[in-house]
Amino acid sequence: MALTNYGDISPRTGVYAIVQMLKRALPNLILERFGQTYVLPNNKSKVASFRRYEALAVATTALTEGVTPIGSSLTYTDYTATLAQYGDFIVLPDVVLDTHEDPVLNQAVGILGEQAAQTVETIRFNVLKAGTNVFYANKVGARGSVVSTITLSDQRRVTRAFQRQNAGMINRILKSTPNFNTESTEPGYIGLIHPDLANDIRALVGFINVKDYGVNMIPIPGEIGAVEDVRYIRSTIFSSFADAGGAKGTMVSTSDTSADVYPILYIAKDAYGIVPLKGQSSLTPMVINPKATDSDPLAQRGYASWKTMQTAVILNEAWMARLEVGATDL
Repeated sequence: MALTNYGDISPRTGVYAIVQMLKRALPNLILERFGQTYVLPNNKSKVASFRRYEALAVATTALTEGVTPIGSSLTYTDYTATLAQYGDFIVLPDVVLDTHEDPVLNQAVGILGEQAAQTVETIRFNVLKAGTNVFYANKVGARGSVVSTITLSDQRRVTRAFQRQNAGMINRILKSTPNFNTESTEPGYIGLIHPDLANDIRALVGFINVKDYGVNMIPIPGEIGAVEDVRYIRSTIFSSFADAGGAKGTMVSTSDTSADVYPILYIAKDAYGIVPLKGQSSLTPMVINPKATDSDPLAQRGYASWKTMQTAVILNEAWMARLEVGATDL
């Protein structure tokens, strides 16, 4: 069989593999749902372009009868980000046929899809958590002084800053399917947390558990609940800065000396841009059947792999904030 873009499998089977990988990948992608998207075209530039349109000034001058006003023009800011390629492979010790009835290959495709999702999510989070709009628990001045958990006042400082900047609440999200579809959601800002912070969030005054949302508010995958204008979603990807705070006291600490500092990433509408992990061009699977070579004379090894082009960029620093807090050591 001649090699295709998917190795030894046919294009039709390759597309099937993409769908299966994305089905396992997308439920693990939280940042996928809230960013402005740049759809990756085939055989185009490695630079993704995003555009942020600026708000118009208020029109406070009264109109004069019969006189056409000057009018306003759309203004915008362009942001570019260079795409980089990521990927990995695993060895398949058994003969793999051009079919997905083989359970070994099915499992390999699924596991690779999950790895792709975790890789992409980590890449995006590393970009976004480096933003410059930073708050610290209990109003301390730096990360090295953080020794306390989140309070309602901390959250309100962030949401007030958003509202002063006219940061829109998120009311539409990408669905967790391989297709480019969106769905409506209850308006709110999004707070992204590590699971270590879940108990501290639940302890905030006014916390509403997802099970108490009612029929008109559908939870987002990973969501634990809401506090006032913020809906909190947890993932182990949103990890801490180990031992980066002050003396641990009652906080979680990796070394049992200094407090681990956890970034809570608050997101408003159109705060950042991504290349979505959706569609046939977003992820390339490849399967190589075992072949006799100098390094594998008995044709005992095959391979399954994935690769993708990815990038992320902050579009408006004022519409994204990082609150750095400790986590209660239970």
